[in-house]
Amino acid sequence: MSDLPRKAVTRTAKLAALPLGIAGRATWGLGKRIGGKSAELVARELQQRTAEQLFKVLGELKGGAMKLGQALSVFESALPEEVGGPYRAALTKLQEAAPPMPTRTVHAVLAERLGERWRELFLEFEDKPAAAASIGQVHRAVWHDGREVAVKVQYPGAGEALLSDLAQLSRFARLLGPLVPGMDVKPLITELRDRVSEELDYALEAEAQRKHAEEFADDPHVVVPDVVHQADQVLVTEWMDGIPLSEIVADGTEEQRDRAGQLLARFLFSGPARTGLLHADPHPGNFRLLPGPAEDGPEGWRLGVLDFGTVDRLPGGLPATIGTCLRMTLAGEAETVYELLRAEGFVKESVVLDPDAVLEYLLPIIEPAEVEAFVFTRAWLRTQAARIADPRSPAHQLGKQLNLPPAYLLIHRVTLSTIGVLCQLNATVRLRDELTEWLPGFAPEPGTGTADEQAAAEERD
Repeated sequence: MSDLPRKAVTRTAKLAALPLGIAGRATWGLGKRIGGKSAELVARELQQRTAEQLFKVLGELKGGAMKLGQALSVFESALPEEVGGPYRAALTKLQEAAPPMPTRTVHAVLAERLGERWRELFLEFEDKPAAAASIGQVHRAVWHDGREVAVKVQYPGAGEALLSDLAQLSRFARLLGPLVPGMDVKPLITELRDRVSEELDYALEAEAQRKHAEEFADDPHVVVPDVVHQADQVLVTEWMDGIPLSEIVADGTEEQRDRAGQLLARFLFSGPARTGLLHADPHPGNFRLLPGPAEDGPEGWRLGVLDFGTVDRLPGGLPATIGTCLRMTLAGEAETVYELLRAEGFVKESVVLDPDAVLEYLLPIIEPAEVEAFVFTRAWLRTQAARIADPRSPAHQLGKQLNLPPAYLLIHRVTLSTIGVLCQLNATVRLRDELTEWLPGFAPEPGTGTADEQAAAEERD
């Protein structure tokens, strides 16, 4: 009954072809260099061809393959424009759609999970899916009480495909590294694999979505559709219109980009503070920009948030150490930052680093928090990625000696992904405002902090 293409042997063959294709293109690249082309030009051509094949295969297969593709897609901003540009459209497609499963399969799942008389639950049900993603697809319908709803139906065999794909992909993760400069792909695959059970559990997703919907019910900036009904492999939520963030990335106005970016940053930091949960799948396909009344202008636009299948549970909100380290780094307190990082496990006991070198490593990355308003651009992200990825760079050498504690793994990935989306939007964002309001430890307590911080706080007040 599964439509996850198709048999395990077929999926394995498609994924196994990826490293062979990469190896073949490497040989092709060597031939080009022998033929007189510069190494840099050949490397870029090779990167582009590899990326095109990778995202094509990952999108076709859905399951864990597409899940990895979506996670990687937000980092296309870090690629050189001549490489990222040609396949940006393919990434947008990967975020929004995948081949749908047959209608008969959808009906069979609904009959099994909602009962043979499932149609009586709906006044209308559209057989053609409104969206299809990595482990399920969404149908538009009208619930029996007249509410417009989104019906998410999980692909039969999704769990098996997720685990199989991610196990296969992890075997040649190092070959994918050049596609995402400055990022190690293998831990990302491991993390996705560790969270498969949560991703497939619609009861957990419904619980997380209800909590967000309740907390943001009257929020003027963020909209979360409420859960209407949940069963194994089926989740029914309120329908939400709006402009997909992927369309804003592709064709949005400057006002739309800036507003979407500000709201995305606000949701990233306010969500954990208000719900104790971190929405952990921040690719553009999961967000909508909802226009408000014309007279309100851009300030009336709101951010719609979808898909709570992956969340990080943070009962106390984001760790205060993050905010304190950010604040102390901006204040130039090298020794304090170093001791905080060591205490949290970012610097292992067996490693000794120069605190000033650690500060120098961190400052360019946190530049957006230093100024009143920051323009997130692909060029800025490419600069940061290149600085960390270049083996000759001091930043690369120091970064290799740092450690990412397990408790921070998902927070780190979500933050990087959100920054990737902000750079795709080319948005001007007052990030410091959001950090001050929502990130524990970033704003010094009254009467504490350095003299400069206290003076700045008084000025803001």
